[in-house]
Amino acid sequence: MYKTTGTIERIDPVLDSIVDADATAEIIAEGFDWSEGTLWIEKENMLLFSDVPTNTVYKWTEANGKEVYLTPSGYTDTIKSGGETGSNGLLLDPNGNLVLCQHGNRQMARMDAPLNQPEAKFITLADKYQGKRLSSPNDAVYNSAGELFFTDPPYGLETQSDDDPKKELPYNGVYKVKTNGEVILLVDSIPRPNGIAFLPGEQQLIIASSDGTNPNWFIYDVNGDSLTNGRLFYNNIAAAKGEPGSPDGLKVDKNGNVFATGPSGIWIFNKEGKVLGKLKLEHPIVHLVLMKKYCTSAMICRC
Repeated sequence: MYKTTGTIERIDPVLDSIVDADATAEIIAEGFDWSEGTLWIEKENMLLFSDVPTNTVYKWTEANGKEVYLTPSGYTDTIKSGGETGSNGLLLDPNGNLVLCQHGNRQMARMDAPLNQPEAKFITLADKYQGKRLSSPNDAVYNSAGELFFTDPPYGLETQSDDDPKKELPYNGVYKVKTNGEVILLVDSIPRPNGIAFLPGEQQLIIASSDGTNPNWFIYDVNGDSLTNGRLFYNNIAAAKGEPGSPDGLKVDKNGNVFATGPSGIWIFNKEGKVLGKLKLEHPIVHLVLMKKYCTSAMICRC
């Protein structure tokens, strides 16, 4: 029914226990400007994803294919704004509510409506740090205590750069929102923080850097309200030389295997940062979700 795409490069035999020998990637939807933020909703049997420039969240189901789910998704002001203003990363909070990284509104927000009756009504979870507006929240993850961790690069600003006149914070940060609403700066040294995910046990946090001059994956130890011992999880600069794309969204399975979008497709690591294999695709991939093993770029593919 769907056309296949890409090839699997098996670097370590361990990959055979993770990805079936006959596994293939299928394109299930296409025609988007720039799709991001995939989220599988098990109870609704649907995939949600953002088309950032069109300010729209789409849904995909096996029965009906792609449909508009929510618009506007990331920018709700009536004043026209430049840049890519829609939602980016999508996730569920501990109560099963949809949470969106909103580029245009420059905030983390919760949709104030049921999943099966979506409305463009949003409750702000974080929009400022020390009185200054965030730039454009990109990706996020909750821990088991209900605390929200998110990255804030400048990609949603009109110039997508640190020189944008509307950028208020002097760095591109990684933040934590405590259950009382307090926003804490965790890291300010990653040039373009992007994808973010915990290893099992939530004692270590992996953060992707999509900066063109420093396109690596980093890992930190989690110590209360601090991230410490920051170090490379994997040095991508030399390994991916000449391949298109940079580290972006990532997910971690229950065994600690890391599925990370990066140059030429999806890189699969073990929890120690060893490359087990790659799913190489024809188009750059920016984000993926593991519940049903879906991934997304300007097209959506299933593997």
